[in-house]
Formats: sequence, structure tokens, C-alpha cells
Amino acid sequence: MPAAYSNLYLEQGTTFTTTITLDDVYGDSYNLAGYSSSSQIRKSYYSSNATATFSTSINVGNGTVTLDLAANTTANIAPGRYVYDAIITDNAHNVTTRILEGIIEVSPRVTR
Repeated sequence: MPAAYSNLYLEQGTTFTTTITLDDVYGDSYNLAGYSSSSQIRKSYYSSNATATFSTSINVGNGTVTLDLAANTTANIAPGRYVYDAIITDNAHNVTTRILEGIIEVSPRVTR
């Protein structure tokens, strides 16, 4: 399954949540039993350190992966453009698949 591409918009200092829905070629929910997930933001593809790491959760029943960042985490991300991706790992077979990637734009906040 090739990774989908989606640009995201994040408002500095706010709680961020997005859900990725995975389905098979028949439109049925992808079975994520035995999978784990992870996702990071970096300033560029070549940055050695992550700018932020999403909290991720998998809902096995409906084939979704949710990415979350707390408001205190987004408050510490400088405004600008970043790259991100999300991966899932089939722990039984040790196979990792990128499911989503793109650019994430962080807008500055006014209210502090």
C-alpha cells in the first residue's frame, strides 16, 4: 500500500488531532490487530532531530490511526513549514509501512 499524501495545517498553541482511515481494495476497514504506529514532524527530510513526535493510537475495530499533539507541545513549535509522516508496523512480521506523508504548516498564535 503506497503512502497517501496530505498537507496539514497546525495552529501554534492549540490541541491538534487528525485521524487516518485505512481500508482495503474492497472498502472494508483494514485489520490493524497486532500493529503499532508512530509519527514525527521534522524541519526537513534531512533533520537529525524531530521537531515533535505525535502521540498515536490505533483503533483495530475501524482501521484508524489517530495522531495527537497537546497544546503545550504545539506552543513550542516555531511557525513555518515542516515535513511529517506516519508509519504502521506489523509487529508479528516486523514489516513497517508508511501510510501518510506531507507538509505541515504551523501558523503563529497571537493569544498567549
